[in-house]
Amino acid sequence: MRLLFVGDVMLGRLINQILMEEPPTYPWGDTLSLFQQADVCICNLECALADHGSFWRATPKVFHFRSDAKNVDVLKAAHMTAVSLANNHALDFHYEGLLETLEVVRAAGMYTAGAGRKKAEAAEVALWEAQGKRLGLIALTDNQPEWEATEELPGVWYVPIDLKDERAGELLEIVRKAKEKVDLLIVSAHWGPNWGYTPPAEQVPFAHALIEQGADIVFGHSGHVVRGIELYKERPILYCAGDFIDDYAVDRIERNDLSFIFLVEVEDQRIRGLRLYPTVIQDFQARRAWDQEREIVVATMQKLCTELRTSTVWNEQDAFLEIQI
Repeated sequence: MRLLFVGDVMLGRLINQILMEEPPTYPWGDTLSLFQQADVCICNLECALADHGSFWRATPKVFHFRSDAKNVDVLKAAHMTAVSLANNHALDFHYEGLLETLEVVRAAGMYTAGAGRKKAEAAEVALWEAQGKRLGLIALTDNQPEWEATEELPGVWYVPIDLKDERAGELLEIVRKAKEKVDLLIVSAHWGPNWGYTPPAEQVPFAHALIEQGADIVFGHSGHVVRGIELYKERPILYCAGDFIDDYAVDRIERNDLSFIFLVEVEDQRIRGLRLYPTVIQDFQARRAWDQEREIVVATMQKLCTELRTSTVWNEQDAFLEIQI
């Protein structure tokens, strides 16, 4: 079984305008063939998919991201299985925008995790089957604490990255119980700062605790750049998958336009390895990276993985970075 992960997918602003003319396949550029090879595809949806809702003016923010509800077809075009909504843009268009997003994505046949009408729904494990295996997805964020879902109000599953916090304890207990029901458990974490290639110190023991309680894959995102991959107890921790689709200005030093498609290979409930296909955002599309862009992002990831004691091998013939487990 192959599981595909990409980081932040933002379909608002200029991309929303482009999608008024271009087909739903446009934002994926030349990467769709890789999505078609996967049995499960997961991303962080970094915008509301809604035709209604107004700015959340009580929260001081510069950027508010919304894409027309019809653009759920963009996710369908990539055969997206599930999306994380636990992030700092899920409520950009208030409760109305979030609730419509939940309805639109689910009506299109995809699973959601990390946000809901109340806390119980936000913390609920998304469950499905693929290739005869039971899979689960849990999603949380340490961004935007004022958007924390409660027993009365919609929101995201907000969990501080602090093992002493009672909300972290609650998360770990849910992870433990979820693993009893599934063959493969994914924990999606929208965490940490926007910039910097090194995982914040508190993320390391937190990710280890998630795996110790039953997580098979920790899928991190939120930062605009990729961070390294650690193997802990033969399970991968993707500290940050970076940006995959957006209309953001590009920092020429940190190169937030460069990322990967992360393909995780599973055999007999055991993770056998990962393949990382370099990508670059050009003309508001995700494209396979070549030449200088490819060299930059591959060299960066190899260095970051080495710092986390993870060995990588570049496959020149098929143009991917391999991590064996």
